[in-house]
Amino acid sequence: MVQKTQAMRILDSQDIHYSSMTYDKSERDALAIAADVGVPPEEVFKTLVVVRQPNKPLLVMVPADRQLSLKKLAQGVGEKKVKMASHAEAERLTGLQVGGISPLALLNKGFQIILDQSARDRGEIVLSAGQRGIQICMRVSDLIQVVNPTILDVAD
Repeated sequence: MVQKTQAMRILDSQDIHYSSMTYDKSERDALAIAADVGVPPEEVFKTLVVVRQPNKPLLVMVPADRQLSLKKLAQGVGEKKVKMASHAEAERLTGLQVGGISPLALLNKGFQIILDQSARDRGEIVLSAGQRGIQICMRVSDLIQVVNPTILDVAD
């Protein structure tokens, strides 16, 4: 039995159906995690921490099989430039370990959440449960309802 994470408790409190799956918590690569949990990589969304000026972090969700375009993201959020947070910076800003960063665990913490528009093409999405080693599978429509992301084309 998987111990409930903050993200799971939030979904439970809103009566949103999800399933959880575990993988080797030493793994941080989203493609390897997709293989471990037996899900196509385009259904697994990694949450990246990106910094805009002046030091306002964004949580950006993109499919495991695609790369974040910083140029598209900057244009989408009306900035000249944005940069990826280092692992240490991402962990300091979120209070979560890289590989376990989840927008569900960071609701109401002041982060703007960006979801790549490709998520709209999926019925379900797999994302971190807010702890390394645990993923959540849920309906995309439920994720959008709960985290209210800005939906942009940000992946290449």
